[in-house]
Amino acid sequence: MVYLGRNKKVKLSKKQSKALKKRQPTTAVDLDAIFAQKQAEKKQDKGTIIIPKLITVRRFAELLKEPINKVMEKLMANGVMASINESIDFDTAAIVADEFGAKAKIETQEKQTSKLAHTNLKSRPPVVVILGHVDHGKTTLLDAIRHTDIVSTESGGITQHIGAYQVQWKDKKNNLTPITFLDTPGHEAFSAMRAHGTNITDIAILVVAADDGVKPQTKEAISHIKSANIPVIVAINKIDKPGADPDRVKRQLADLGLNPEEWGGDTVMIGISAKQKMNIDGLLDMVILVAQMQDLKSQFDGKVEGVVIESHMQSGVGPVATVLINHGTLKKSDAIVIGNHVTGKIKIMENYLGKRIAEATPAMPVKIAGLSNVPNFGDRLVQVTDEREAKSIVASNLAKEKSFGIYEASEAIKSGKLKELSIVLKADTQGSLEAIKNTIEQLSTDKIKVKVISSGVSVITENDVNMAIASKALIMGFKVAIPEPVNQAAKDKKIQIKQYDIIYRLIEDVQAVLEGLVEPEINIVSLGKLSVIKIFHKIAERKLVGGKITEGKLVEGKKVRIIRNNEEIGSGKLSTIQIGPDKVTEAEKGTECGIAISTKVSIKPKDIIEQFKEEKVL
Repeated sequence: MVYLGRNKKVKLSKKQSKALKKRQPTTAVDLDAIFAQKQAEKKQDKGTIIIPKLITVRRFAELLKEPINKVMEKLMANGVMASINESIDFDTAAIVADEFGAKAKIETQEKQTSKLAHTNLKSRPPVVVILGHVDHGKTTLLDAIRHTDIVSTESGGITQHIGAYQVQWKDKKNNLTPITFLDTPGHEAFSAMRAHGTNITDIAILVVAADDGVKPQTKEAISHIKSANIPVIVAINKIDKPGADPDRVKRQLADLGLNPEEWGGDTVMIGISAKQKMNIDGLLDMVILVAQMQDLKSQFDGKVEGVVIESHMQSGVGPVATVLINHGTLKKSDAIVIGNHVTGKIKIMENYLGKRIAEATPAMPVKIAGLSNVPNFGDRLVQVTDEREAKSIVASNLAKEKSFGIYEASEAIKSGKLKELSIVLKADTQGSLEAIKNTIEQLSTDKIKVKVISSGVSVITENDVNMAIASKALIMGFKVAIPEPVNQAAKDKKIQIKQYDIIYRLIEDVQAVLEGLVEPEINIVSLGKLSVIKIFHKIAERKLVGGKITEGKLVEGKKVRIIRNNEEIGSGKLSTIQIGPDKVTEAEKGTECGIAISTKVSIKPKDIIEQFKEEKVL
């Protein structure tokens, strides 16, 4: 039955229809409410939306057809402090989508392919990074590959180093195919890009010296490659040297999960000599083959996204950055935000040959100028509407930056938002490392898994910090140092590093995190101190005292604590400050003044009134 009234149509249930026929008063009164309910249900039922593994808040709001501010409010309510241009994962998006009446479905490869008819998806060059242990030939290989570039050779070589470059490779069929290589420290490139939610690397070339075999940085590189889930081609270098043993290298790699194709595995391994330029063509042919199998495509229109490969202050130009475009086409005069703190309007764009260009497409390295500051390596670039929006986003980012440490991890586990506790572990000896790793991974339960995603016998590095950001991991060190630049980088990026000299304390902290029992570490920062000279008046919870400020300054309306004989005996609030006959809002060191304090504590001469603030320890 359909009820018609007030120009509204409502389809009623059988029960409601019967009630209407009987003209029950309550039913008649509730009809408008029924209509409102039906309309609300209709509004909330948004059906199914397709979401990739990572999606920006802006794009997520567009898919939901909801205002960005409402989406951000829902995210904040779920403990996620993300700006409109930051990415959230599928699980987070699915929870918020449900609150808006939408069902989230993860985007599959098939779905991505189906977009081709509706968006400007085009084939793009593969992006390749070269990883490996120090002195195994990464730089020599990059130089050898550079010299294969027909275009740069014909134009007189690469005129300007900008952190990445393209090789125009002519295959056996004389097809000219561009390949983009990251000309940066590979390990750092990986971790920094992943730290910022961006992974634009398609293929990794792992360089292992045939005479030296697998080394610590080789293992680290493999860890990065597996985390990024990208194909790897192993270049067994220096096969021309005496003592070269490629089979030994293959056995070592097989033990680490990289099984050679000729042994029935799925890892391509090619013997080369970068110094002698031996078999470089075979390596590049394999890169093209792997890229073709991936069918690499990007969206050439829409909002631009990219990642910073290199940045510095250039004389006469100001801050410049080399970015590798991920999606969209970057053009001169575009307004952008890089990372959380840098804004810009593109004034200059140059390609890897140092030539001015008008636009940059996906997988193209481009040097840009017109930035407010020098961005950090690995920062994400996002196009915005105009400079005003850019500045607004940066201001919002500054207000929303959050730290991550054992307390945050504990809270995330307690709230059910974290199902796997990832740890970056460093120790002073291999024995200690293995003992700690085995013990803490055994703490896993049915509800939460403990996983050491990276470990090593060395000091804590900035690479560890970037990996912690990328994986929401804890950094724990046992009897290892933290170089000051690394410590500062961790503070800047609001990542906590925990150091231990007793194994069981480290294990206890991990257990406490898993049980959600960690309390935040609070540091008391002194702002100012007054030495009490005289008690003028005291009534109930209001004390009027006089004294001299010996340190810092006192500010009206702030918290204070009362210290007697170097021990805190109570706390209160400084309500007023008076210098002579005048009331003031603050008073500096050396000033004699009277202050009124709201406190239950009985104050005596020689007591210290200390104004303070509480800061969570990073």
